[in-house]
Amino acid sequence: MGCAAVIVASGTSRRMGFDKLAAEIHGRSVLAHTVDAFMRASGISRVVLVCPEERFRLLEDEVYTKPIDRVDGGEHRQDSVANGLAILGAEDMLVAVHDGARPLVRPEAIDECIEAARKFGAATLAHAVADTLKKADAEGFSRYPVDRTNLWAMETPQIFRTSLLRRAYAGILERQTIVTDEVSVVEAMGISTKLVVSAFPNPKITVPADIALATALLMQGTEVDDLK
Repeated sequence: MGCAAVIVASGTSRRMGFDKLAAEIHGRSVLAHTVDAFMRASGISRVVLVCPEERFRLLEDEVYTKPIDRVDGGEHRQDSVANGLAILGAEDMLVAVHDGARPLVRPEAIDECIEAARKFGAATLAHAVADTLKKADAEGFSRYPVDRTNLWAMETPQIFRTSLLRRAYAGILERQTIVTDEVSVVEAMGISTKLVVSAFPNPKITVPADIALATALLMQGTEVDDLK
């Protein structure tokens, strides 16, 4: 079963203050790094980029060997993912939904997640929570401990069969529920998702300091030729 990627890159970057997907890391935009990882993953057959047309132009100097299509985003993340799914056609296949602002995802991690989805039906990259967790009160003071045992932070890609994800989203639409990731969507159907640990950091670019962190991490874990 083939696997397509739907990369969600339609956000407004309000917390960043500028277009974070256009920010450069080693001479290439964040978005270019993200798309390139899926182009190099052996299990990905095509890429659908959900973004405005002007953001798609960030890739105009890139040369790709796999098909790449663009579609406009929607009001919410789930609307953007639904738009990406819509242009994949009726064929039942795997789809890897990924945040455009996660440029450090490794091709081998994508492929590992694809294999887990083939085996278990649903899979996501994730990492175990290592920090001490506290729940604050209404005044912003730490009051309540949170047991971090078996707690995991979700990453992307999150990979499912298109037929499953479409049914799950239909249920979310019917209930008029807002969700933040696809694992939550399929969980609403009672379906569990296999957690796959990436061997390399896969953070989401959210604030300006994340650009410097991503730059350092990419240089630390990538050969120079891979940055070109």
